[in-house]
Amino acid sequence: MRFFVLKVFAFLLVGSGTAFAQINPTLYRQPTVSKTQIVFVYAGDLWSVSRNGGNAVRLTTGVGIESNPLFSPDGNWIAFTGQYDGNTDVFVIPANGGVPKRITYHPNSDSVISWTNNGNSLVFLSTRNSGMPSPKMFIMPVSGEGLPQELPFPMAGGGADFSPDGKQLAYMPLAPAFNQWKMYRGGRTTKIWVGNLSDSSITEIPRQNSNDFTPMWMGDKIYFLSDRNGRNATLYSYDVRSRQVKEEINNRGLDLKTASASDDAVVYEQFGSINIFDTKSGKTEVVNITLTGDFPEIRPRYEKVVRNVSNAAISPNGARAVFEARGEIISVPAEKGNARNLTNTSGVAERDPAWSPDGRWIAYFSDESGEYALHLQDQTGMGEVKKISLGNPSSYFYAPQFSPDSKRILFTDKRLNIWYLDIQNGKLTKVDTNTFENPFSVLDPNWSPDGKWITYTKQLKNRLGAVHVYSIDSGKTTRITDGLSDARFAAFDKSGKYIYFTASTDAGPTTGWLDMSGFPFQVTRSVYAIVLDEKEPSPLSPESDEEKIKEEKEEKKAKEEAKKSDNKETPKPKDIKIDLDGIDQRIVSLPLAARSYQGLVAGMPGTFFLLEAVSAEGTESAPNFGVSVHKFELKERKAKKILDKVTQFAVSASGEKMLFGQPPGRFTIASTVTPLKP
Repeated sequence: MRFFVLKVFAFLLVGSGTAFAQINPTLYRQPTVSKTQIVFVYAGDLWSVSRNGGNAVRLTTGVGIESNPLFSPDGNWIAFTGQYDGNTDVFVIPANGGVPKRITYHPNSDSVISWTNNGNSLVFLSTRNSGMPSPKMFIMPVSGEGLPQELPFPMAGGGADFSPDGKQLAYMPLAPAFNQWKMYRGGRTTKIWVGNLSDSSITEIPRQNSNDFTPMWMGDKIYFLSDRNGRNATLYSYDVRSRQVKEEINNRGLDLKTASASDDAVVYEQFGSINIFDTKSGKTEVVNITLTGDFPEIRPRYEKVVRNVSNAAISPNGARAVFEARGEIISVPAEKGNARNLTNTSGVAERDPAWSPDGRWIAYFSDESGEYALHLQDQTGMGEVKKISLGNPSSYFYAPQFSPDSKRILFTDKRLNIWYLDIQNGKLTKVDTNTFENPFSVLDPNWSPDGKWITYTKQLKNRLGAVHVYSIDSGKTTRITDGLSDARFAAFDKSGKYIYFTASTDAGPTTGWLDMSGFPFQVTRSVYAIVLDEKEPSPLSPESDEEKIKEEKEEKKAKEEAKKSDNKETPKPKDIKIDLDGIDQRIVSLPLAARSYQGLVAGMPGTFFLLEAVSAEGTESAPNFGVSVHKFELKERKAKKILDKVTQFAVSASGEKMLFGQPPGRFTIASTVTPLKP
């Protein structure tokens, strides 16, 4: 069997058109402060700047990432977490820069969180002695002599700071559950404990299930960050004598992400900028910083992007494939010719390409205007790009899909809606909205062969999916399954006679995906076909081999010859007839084993492909992941596994070719009629 392995654009030119030696970014992170300096993280390196602002100086240039800088109490040293020697360990450098000195050597990750008051030792987090994933705190002399000593607390998860007398430690017993989930109030909210080093007893800073983090002990107060106002994360203080909590910064902006303290000030990060809070006056000032350097990360350069493919589509007859990689849309030939970067727009994200069935257009989403719009590009890459606004308010869109006549485009958005767009007049029509939000796709809309119907699955109030059909002509939606099982992955057969879908009767415990009680359950699905025309026989009608008389054979041969001599123009798709009355009684179970199917893709008439999830296993050098692909033919009434370890899969508009991706970054175009063996 003939097939082509796509050599997906070995290199792609990325980066801005011009590299500047001096930039003013707003991605300064994890600041720490001394009496005269501020050190912060930018682009994985440590930088130093005066507390008054100005030009920053790069302190580290390691290949790995340097993070969590902390000034020593006297301001002469900076401790940080570094990745210099193939591992994550604690290092120190002089405050003005120098050769990093490694402090920890354990193969587990070690992350620095504090200095002792005398500046002779460091406190770091490590799982080296933990029977659970939660790390513990250890103390290690800066001299590097001796072994780390475990502090007398069972677990820890973040920043810590000693009391002025060194007898107590304010620390976080839990690591933050989420970095992105604002106002999280689940069982993993972070707290701050004040622990006694002598007897391990603790006192908790008062709270109402808020997220408190990053304690900084200054005199009789412990400063910390918290989202207890229900609005954002800002700076608070806890008076250890009065046991009262006070809001120090009335924050009306975005969250304060990280903070660190010296004797007289707290420096913090907010939306990528560095700010300094004077604890005596209660005033905050922004530290204006300028970076000067070569910044090789932003220079124009060639990147090998074969392993950065996010989405892919195949041309109608499989001559080419189109890929999304690093925000560009790139067309690649199956065999002869060169790859074409259709967008070539540094600084703009283009996503989710789709190839029109007539072969002319490639559609994709682009944020060139600042909000996502639909762009239509000639498949040659020549000519003007047609740009279509997708309405107001703006949204994030997924999976564009051309209608069979290439006149409409179907897609979904982050607000759980299904839309289709009339390309000629730019009119948007909402088809339906899902009932619940999920971390996985549910709707999965699909065109009928004549382009007059859309089928999709939508969750009912019981959270189970049901198959629906939408009529383009009438604008009406009809549910065609009963909702007693979890129906997913509906797709029209290319003949227009059937809608295939999968359904599960054991998905109940997993429908509330946020409930961890559903994690142990493996959902299996069976496969079904809906007969759309009430006059159409079941695809599983009893079969019987019968001898045909000679006259019938000759008559059939004559009809076939006459058909060949007719006009060979592409015939107009036959109108699909859906008899909605009693349609739920025309659902047949197909002879397929119930498995963990994660997708269904229609192929040639009477053929479809099932994507079966496989357990993640194997080794780092030979991992087993992705899906297995099974091909089912109604004519044979059985399925055959044809592929393993598939990461992306698509079938051409003609149904004759398929595109699939497999690790490491290999994409193949092959025939669907005579597919590859697994």
